[in-house]
Amino acid sequence: MNEILARYCPRIEFDSYEDFYANYRCNVPDNFNFAYDVVDEWARLMPEKRALLWTDDSGEMRSFTFTDIKRLSDRAANALTALGIRKGDVVMLILKQRPEVWVMMCALMKMGAVCIPGTYQLTAKDLEYRCNIAEVKLLITVNNPGLLADIAAVRPQCGKLQHVAIVGEIKPEDASSEDASSYINLSCEIEKASENFQRIPGKAEDPMLIYFSSGTTGMPKMVLHNYSLPLGHIVTAKYWHCVEDNTVHLTQTDSGWAKFAWGKIYGQWICGAAVGVYDTEKFTPQGMLDAIQRLRPATFCAPATIFRYLIKEDLSTYDFSFIRHTAVAGEPLSPEVYHKLQEKTGLEIREGFGQSETSVMAAVFKWLPVRPGSMGKPAPLFGISLLDENGGPCDDGIAGNMSITQAGKNMYETAPAENAAPAAGVPAIGLSEFPGLFRGYWKDRELTISCWQGGTYQTGDMAWRDGDGYLWFVGRNDDVIKCSGYRIGPFEVESALMEHPAVLECAVTAAPDPMRGQVVKASIVLARGFSPSEELIHELQNHVKRVTAAYKYPRIVEFVPELPKTISGKIKRNVIREQG
Repeated sequence: MNEILARYCPRIEFDSYEDFYANYRCNVPDNFNFAYDVVDEWARLMPEKRALLWTDDSGEMRSFTFTDIKRLSDRAANALTALGIRKGDVVMLILKQRPEVWVMMCALMKMGAVCIPGTYQLTAKDLEYRCNIAEVKLLITVNNPGLLADIAAVRPQCGKLQHVAIVGEIKPEDASSEDASSYINLSCEIEKASENFQRIPGKAEDPMLIYFSSGTTGMPKMVLHNYSLPLGHIVTAKYWHCVEDNTVHLTQTDSGWAKFAWGKIYGQWICGAAVGVYDTEKFTPQGMLDAIQRLRPATFCAPATIFRYLIKEDLSTYDFSFIRHTAVAGEPLSPEVYHKLQEKTGLEIREGFGQSETSVMAAVFKWLPVRPGSMGKPAPLFGISLLDENGGPCDDGIAGNMSITQAGKNMYETAPAENAAPAAGVPAIGLSEFPGLFRGYWKDRELTISCWQGGTYQTGDMAWRDGDGYLWFVGRNDDVIKCSGYRIGPFEVESALMEHPAVLECAVTAAPDPMRGQVVKASIVLARGFSPSEELIHELQNHVKRVTAAYKYPRIVEFVPELPKTISGKIKRNVIREQG
């Protein structure tokens, strides 16, 4: 039996989905800390147990044991302490899928610091916003000239940012306009640091992790999780991904996205699986297929976009026999892709659903037959309901707002103070009942309260339920666009477009796409003196790429004389979508 898993789950095996849903429990100790209580415990119990299997585009392979992760994270914690980082301080990581991301996340947990993972696609504007709103004290980044140039450009405007540390050798030309001495060579500091780090006392309700999640009514919001989050992902890893002790699990995602927490660290390591890592500079189907052959994962999860690209390849020369369980999340998978992949590989893809705010909320768990296109049935603990606009339950076949009701009675009696430090104002909740559920939108009391109405967390995602209890995704009721597994907030793209002199006003919506699920569409009213043209379309697209992350640019641009609006002046995006 898995000794670590058994410490937190009184019962591990179940006879059916109904048995699982009714009887699954998870215990959260008051002082639980994943880095000490899981990573270090595996190192103590089984020093040679593999934790990480890493490869990159060159084909290099590296393996790390839990003992390696413990030793390196203790050194990293000492190195960061020497830099002045303390419990409650906020640290941003932009580390792609370098092995250091696991080391640094564990080190920050050991210290009680708050981690903000960031994608390497963040622009200077994104970095400045995140560093200032979150009061980032230290930024740790990969050694990428473009990224360093963006950091250098905004660093003077980031008042709380004390240090920028780089993983990898620092050369003078890497420092852009700044001298290389202004960057800390973190790899060197970790190498010099002591391997002895004493446990810092903490509580399970302490803040641990913040994800920036895109919305449509403003800039990205900060989703705050505490130390109970890893235990919430036992359901994700054990019963949806179906990972097993001493096997390799591969979830393909960048470390800056919440899917990393879902599939590349917490639940997988609690269950004793090694995390497979494909650290790619740019996704290609060939590169992904070759990495799968090298890593040979027993379980595999990816966004639907990857599967859509893979089925276009000749898969007849590849061996997939070592993959016994396959999952998809991030966006719905069309039945056509499901059937084509099964035909070509024999793999049966099991869909799952959740948010940056949660662990898995619904999935085609291992006891359930797959219904292509369905996200499956609700996970235990949360208690999911589909509610209409008046808060009443929806009948089968009627789309409603996916809402968490079971946790509501103890949740958000108080919301985080608007400008409080992460540790302040964290709402009371029965952690042993609801691990994996976020603790509020940091520094946004109004938004936090608005999402909890009548003791119910309204996710903003719409779904309907069939007569057998399967859930079917409809869409996001706040217009967030899901493109190739990314969540894109229209407001961010609109803000970028409005900086161009040709744009008088604009609206960004989702348009269906056979490969990416959805793509960004921009409906634009031109300013006086500008005329529609293909040249202008390309100019606007390149403009968005420059001022925000490249993946957010509008692939479809249409020029319109006016935008449909409500009486109050709000743009009616639903009308734009219906018009195509």
